[in-house]
Amino acid sequence: MAVAMRGGRGGGGSGLRSFFSFRIFISAMFSLLFIATLSVLFTTNPSTQQDDALPVTGNAYVHRTFLALKSDPLRTRVDLIHQQAKDHITLVNAYAAYARKLKLDISSQLKMFDELARNFSDISVKPNYQSSLFDSDGPIDEDVLRQFEKEVKDRVKIARMMIVEAKENYDNQLKIQKLKDTIFAVNESLLKAKKNGALASLISAKSVPKSLHCLGMRLMGEKISYPEKYRDDEPKPEFEDPSLFHYAIFSDNVIAVSVVVRSVVKNAAEPWKHVFHIVTNRMNVAAMKVWFKMRPVEGGAFLEVKALEEFTFLNSSYVPVLRQLESAKMHKLYLGNNQAENTTNDAHSMKFRNPTHLSMLDHLRFYLPEMYPKLNKILFLDDDVVVQKDLTGLWKIDLDGKVNGAVETCFGSFHRYSQYLNFSHPLIKESFNPKACAWAFGMNIFNLDAWRYEKSTGQYHYWQNMNEDQSLWKKGTVAPSLITFYSTTMSLDKSWHVLGLGYNPSISMDEINNAAVIHYNGNMKPWLDIALNQYKNRWTKYVDNDMEFVQMCNFGL
Repeated sequence: MAVAMRGGRGGGGSGLRSFFSFRIFISAMFSLLFIATLSVLFTTNPSTQQDDALPVTGNAYVHRTFLALKSDPLRTRVDLIHQQAKDHITLVNAYAAYARKLKLDISSQLKMFDELARNFSDISVKPNYQSSLFDSDGPIDEDVLRQFEKEVKDRVKIARMMIVEAKENYDNQLKIQKLKDTIFAVNESLLKAKKNGALASLISAKSVPKSLHCLGMRLMGEKISYPEKYRDDEPKPEFEDPSLFHYAIFSDNVIAVSVVVRSVVKNAAEPWKHVFHIVTNRMNVAAMKVWFKMRPVEGGAFLEVKALEEFTFLNSSYVPVLRQLESAKMHKLYLGNNQAENTTNDAHSMKFRNPTHLSMLDHLRFYLPEMYPKLNKILFLDDDVVVQKDLTGLWKIDLDGKVNGAVETCFGSFHRYSQYLNFSHPLIKESFNPKACAWAFGMNIFNLDAWRYEKSTGQYHYWQNMNEDQSLWKKGTVAPSLITFYSTTMSLDKSWHVLGLGYNPSISMDEINNAAVIHYNGNMKPWLDIALNQYKNRWTKYVDNDMEFVQMCNFGL
């Protein structure tokens, strides 16, 4: 038992000694490793090695940087300036490469980028900088460093200015915004040009050409010089004969009316059966009469010229347009005497500033049954049409109790009632269909008996009175015509009447050739310089060029 106890104690002491020996060994190893590390750190002399031989990572780089700051802080400043130069070289080259990729038309800019990159590179290889700043192990000359820094900063400044200037060429967002701004500016210019063009075209269309004014003056001079020669003739019975073919033309344009009449007569199979009723204003009635005295209608056709004022029933107590015209004159006079109210009522007075929509000659078409009470049918023609075929077939068309025979102009969603009338007004909305097809005025065969039966003139008066404030439609005679003959119009074959020769250059020539009547509706009238040349000859061939005053007034046709 004693032996056993000794053996057990001896084994425990041996284990304890082994444990302490291991700990001593480990401690010794760490101590030796720590001493070795300190020896390496404090015994190594960095000045005995070349900078290029030093590693650039890890503890050695930290050690070198620490010693460099401690020994010569200007060295770090050189490194920072040099790095800044290299960064800008990379940036400049990147923009140059991107510009080449986009194939931008900026060759001068690319050349400047390349030259700037070379200048950056050339700084570091200058002999004085290379020897003083980069290759020398000794202290850095601060004056040289300042000069180096100044040159680098100058080039950096230039590079940044070039990049800012060129950035909009490369930055997509800036390019998109610039493109949007350009599109907006171009669109504004386009709208302005369209408005100016429309205004110029309107002025040209509404102004009296010099040649036309000259013709009127020459005819008036002829009337004054030879009054006995141009006395009015007695009315002829043919003017009221319902068995003949009657035409109504309302205009103050002498040359235009003469072309309409000549084109009808020259294409008529029996011209002696045609009667023309010309109505003009007081200013032009004498000139119109002199013209047709000097150049009588050919083929035995009959023609009368009257002044608007000869129809005495057309007065302001009966005709809404005349009443509105007088109201417009009084309103203008009132505003002229009250300048303060002129500004406050500017919007209200706009409708009075352009009296075109109040022209009585334009609205005279609504009084045909009362102007010609003994006639059953009459063909209304605008003064800007040319007749190419015999029109007597229009009188043979059965209008089936309708008042108006006309060619429809709608196609798709175009030329529907909604484009002419204000369907936001409840009276219009409940009375008409916005999708109803519009029809053309300018060549219309009217059944005057049906007109009287339907009391169409009364319908016109009602709607014209309702529209005194222009809340139903804006201006002109198209809208009141569509309203007056809303349910009393019969559609004619489109070959009877082709429109658009005063504004549309793309009309089919086959369509024009097959048309009985071609209409120069629009601002580009054939007697104006702005007329469409491809259609003008169809009008000029009916101008009476043998008439001496036409030659004297230099129409230039």
